[in-house]
Amino acid sequence: MLAATGEQFELRHGERRAVVVEVGAALRHYSVAGRDVLDGFGLDGVADSGRNQPLMPWPNRVRGGRYEWEGETLQLALSDTVHGHAIHGLVRWRNWQLLDLEPARAILGLRLFPMEGYPFTLDLQIEYELSDDGLRVSARAENLGARACPYGVGFHPYLTLGGSIDTASLTMPAERLLVSDASLIPVSSARVAGTESDFGTARTIGPLVLDACFYDLTRDVDGLARVTLADGDASITLWMGEAYRYVMLYTGDTLRAPERRRRALAVEPMSCAPNAFATGEGLIRLEPGETHTAEWGIEA
Repeated sequence: MLAATGEQFELRHGERRAVVVEVGAALRHYSVAGRDVLDGFGLDGVADSGRNQPLMPWPNRVRGGRYEWEGETLQLALSDTVHGHAIHGLVRWRNWQLLDLEPARAILGLRLFPMEGYPFTLDLQIEYELSDDGLRVSARAENLGARACPYGVGFHPYLTLGGSIDTASLTMPAERLLVSDASLIPVSSARVAGTESDFGTARTIGPLVLDACFYDLTRDVDGLARVTLADGDASITLWMGEAYRYVMLYTGDTLRAPERRRRALAVEPMSCAPNAFATGEGLIRLEPGETHTAEWGIEA
């Protein structure tokens, strides 16, 4: 019987195990020594609420699905039906093609052709690889069209330590956050120092509700920005390469399934800000023939 997310591609390296799926090229499962690192979904489930999915050619929302590009007004489908926005790109529910599979590595690809609201052609690839260092995820986009196109990339992993995130401590090296309106579109920005959103040093999450985008990330000497979730003897660190300048933190309080709320923390690396198609904040202008690559990963 075919799984709800199509073909399943299992990766193994030592005590690390991951499962990548055909639909959306999402991560259905990732565990280390039998302990879940991601809050995933079963064979008969789907990647609800963006669960561990790639977000291309834009992450997060575009207000009203409307934006201007080179003098043209374009209208995207309003996939966020609650707030009336376009959300999380165009590839989450498409069938990706397996391009290469090794015991600890898989590459999936998708050719995104022009459509209403996004009249551009992209060749997309995502590589998942397990090693002694953990999980590495590389996303690549090439503009195959004859004109420049707007582009952004993000991922939506839900990190779990096996229990409520209320008792977990969070370290998140960012200096600023975007302040959003009631429909979750940024309208201003603020410094985080000294506020309840300041996680420059490890601090327990407690009952704090998070659904915010942080930026001006502090990077280590290797150029990576790291977000760490820890509780007792367990810890998970998500690292982001320099292509990811923003990170969304979401405690899951508005998830449709009550049993999923606050049992994982979504830590979402993003190359651009929410609503970047409209504001241009962090937006990539991908010229014809140009390629963009972004990497993130998990140390657990």
